[in-house]
Amino acid sequence: MCTLLFALGVHPGYPLVLAANRDEFYARKTAPAGWWREAPQLFAGRDLQAGGTWFGVTRRGRWAALTNVRDPADIRLDVRSRGALVADYLRGTDDPGAYVAAIAGERYAGFNLVCGDPHGVWYMNNKTGERLRLAPGLYGISNAALDTPWPKVVRGKSGLARLLTGEAIEPRAIMAMLADATPAADAELPDTGVGLELERALSPLCIAMPGYGTRVSTALLLGADGWALCREQATVPGPHPAIAEVKFRFAGA
Repeated sequence: MCTLLFALGVHPGYPLVLAANRDEFYARKTAPAGWWREAPQLFAGRDLQAGGTWFGVTRRGRWAALTNVRDPADIRLDVRSRGALVADYLRGTDDPGAYVAAIAGERYAGFNLVCGDPHGVWYMNNKTGERLRLAPGLYGISNAALDTPWPKVVRGKSGLARLLTGEAIEPRAIMAMLADATPAADAELPDTGVGLELERALSPLCIAMPGYGTRVSTALLLGADGWALCREQATVPGPHPAIAEVKFRFAGA
């Protein structure tokens, strides 16, 4: 997942409002969001190559999401899949603080991980070593550290803040925000070592490149009434790309 935006305790009706885009190679096989057969409480998509996931939520209000850290100098193939961090947390029972504290960050390529439950939300970045409990507020992460002001993070947080001013939040409005394909101005681009042309192509919230782009957009609303609403919109690669959509509304256990 390459853009993660979330509001904690900001909207009176929704303790959590989350909006996220997963950017990935089109050739990487992915299962759409659904209930996992071996973990019936877990609702998530699945990376069919490594078996993990980039985002998920459970009936007990546990949720987690992950983004990679962009670092062309740190390409390692001898490490555990980062998607296992999300799946392991959601299948487990540890509170988020204890789970984050126990992660051996050196076993993974660069990542940002956010883990939450009804009692708290924790963030970890294994490149900076940060592990911190998040206070109520509006947050954004792309492929750098928490709230690093990349253009897509700034634009996304601004868009989510506007949606939070309404009494109700429609998942389709979150999807429309995540579909913003406007590239950033060159002067606003970060320098992550991939060159100017690629920085431009990677700068929108919604990416469309040959062989690579935004594969999945997700909206999650955890309501104060105990209900959860999750909507996923996935691009199905191929000669004629199609859009597949899943919607689930469920009550907490």
